[in-house]
Amino acid sequence: MQTPNPSRSRAAFGYAACALAGGLWGTGFFFGKIAMREMSSAHMVLYRFLFACLGLSPILLRGRPGLDLRGWRILLIAAFLGVPVQFLLQFAGLARTTVSHAALMVGTLPVVLAVGASIFAHERMDKVGWMALAISSIGAAFIAFGHSSPSARGDAPGMIGDLMIVASLMISLVWLLINQRLLRDHSPLIVTAYGLMTGTVMLAVWVFAVDGPPPLHVSLRAWLSLAASGLLCTASTTLLWNWGLTRVPASRAGVFLNLEPMIGSLLGVTLLGEQLGHAAWLGGAMILAAAITLTSRHGSHAEDEHLLA
Repeated sequence: MQTPNPSRSRAAFGYAACALAGGLWGTGFFFGKIAMREMSSAHMVLYRFLFACLGLSPILLRGRPGLDLRGWRILLIAAFLGVPVQFLLQFAGLARTTVSHAALMVGTLPVVLAVGASIFAHERMDKVGWMALAISSIGAAFIAFGHSSPSARGDAPGMIGDLMIVASLMISLVWLLINQRLLRDHSPLIVTAYGLMTGTVMLAVWVFAVDGPPPLHVSLRAWLSLAASGLLCTASTTLLWNWGLTRVPASRAGVFLNLEPMIGSLLGVTLLGEQLGHAAWLGGAMILAAAITLTSRHGSHAEDEHLLA
């Protein structure tokens, strides 16, 4: 009888966590769009993170986070970029485009991650990597500049909104790379809980100062969407992703980020009545093909150990 391989089981659980995170992330724009029919994008983002903090609050009872001064400095920088800056920009972009367009734009993230790794982690990008980057960029241009009809509810795609989504992904890249440094020395529970909670405090200060207090009288449909956005698409996904990255290399986990644009665009088309033009379908296919090609290539065991170190 063959003895189970602990490292293989560890990796399998890590991949499963990243896959579930990618799938849940794919519903974020859908739930956000529903709530944004009754409030501004900034208020929606604030409620989303307040629900996320509610779900993560039991982690605070575990005791002190164990961060030194340098760790707190890194965590606060990551929290600032990853919560108020990234999400306010991202959902302001969603207010100016459709769920399906926004989701397909997120498909460029695995390629952005690969470029970031080559710049900041000094990982070498070969010809296939640069080709994937070029194809992904052309695909994003097809989506942004192509013609798509308004949805049945009147939401229309917009180039400015699409480009704002892409800009938020650049910020997301920095956030992910900083978080990965923290995860080398600290528990994913601590990094996730304290990162999102400190980021939410910064977010609340900004939103109250600029947009005023969020509305309290909204429909049950909006409250359920906000709760799903916070508990499922933020707290659960960040926990799963950070936990998964302690067990598998980021370069391999990146393939599961492709679930987000696929699920998000399907929800937009099937449930919100959005219509993608021929150029957008082609651009989406190019982005996903480039991302899958780049993130599913197998490296050596030594490379994997280097990425996890």
